[in-house]
Amino acid sequence: MGFYASAQLVRDAQESPQKVEVRAIDVNHSVWDNTLEPGERGLALRLGLRQIDGFKEGWATRLAEARDAPFTDVEEMARRTGLEAAAMRKLADADAFRSIGLDRREGLWAVRRLPDDEPLPLFQAARAREMGVEAAANLPLMPLKEHIATDYQTTRLSLKGHPMQILRPVFRAEGVLSAAEVMGQKHGRLVRTAGVVLVRQRPGTGNAIFVTMEDETGVVNALLWARLFETFRREVMAARLMEVEGTVEKSVEGVLHIMVRKVVDRSAELSRLSEDYDLQVELSRADAVKYPQGPRSPTGRHPRDVRILPRSRDFH
Repeated sequence: MGFYASAQLVRDAQESPQKVEVRAIDVNHSVWDNTLEPGERGLALRLGLRQIDGFKEGWATRLAEARDAPFTDVEEMARRTGLEAAAMRKLADADAFRSIGLDRREGLWAVRRLPDDEPLPLFQAARAREMGVEAAANLPLMPLKEHIATDYQTTRLSLKGHPMQILRPVFRAEGVLSAAEVMGQKHGRLVRTAGVVLVRQRPGTGNAIFVTMEDETGVVNALLWARLFETFRREVMAARLMEVEGTVEKSVEGVLHIMVRKVVDRSAELSRLSEDYDLQVELSRADAVKYPQGPRSPTGRHPRDVRILPRSRDFH
């Protein structure tokens, strides 16, 4: 649907008068496309495997064709589908094993134990299990913020929550308004708001750039004139999480835009969604005590210092 992001479409469906029920990607229920299935209030939308970043349609076809009976565990599923290790990892990373009783961490642990090569003919013919029984790993539960971040990494949306839901106290303390609060402001009011960037558009050769930002309460559309865009080009094009300052402009039809006069790239705040963030904060505090003259110079990139959110849908 053009430049509409999946997260935006899912939110619109959930918040529509029909209150559409949206169900997560699952190995026992999803096919390649998004589909409709019986729900508690009529039909529910089941997210398809195409939503998983990098997942191949051929993999989805093989999974669906092998699903003559529900999958009950990861090893059985790998044997019946013949899916490569890369496909199984992507399914686990997308938290798609819930119907067989595994959350994301447990699914990744189970996939890690799968053999990398083809099963031996003797085992394959006997349909015997190749892996021995392993004691329960007793993995710690993944925090909600980590689940949300990984959902956005793998599927560009989350049914569990929104990154800004976790980060709201940070922005609230700075006087940054939510999308819902912006919608309640009067025409001409100067505001600051922030959100995950869904779409950047520059229609044709127009002299305006439109940025769609989303938080846990809704969507805000920001507009920059081309001359201002040149001033904030890096921030506009690089930010995963963007803060804007500008005036509220409401049309007679009730459509609201923020006429931007300042842009700030707040993507660094997304590191707070990582489970290791609290550890890094504690290490920084320890460093402050051990090195009162100032923090040590970084010695390298932390292995968790990876993209938190995928890129938005942008103009070129």
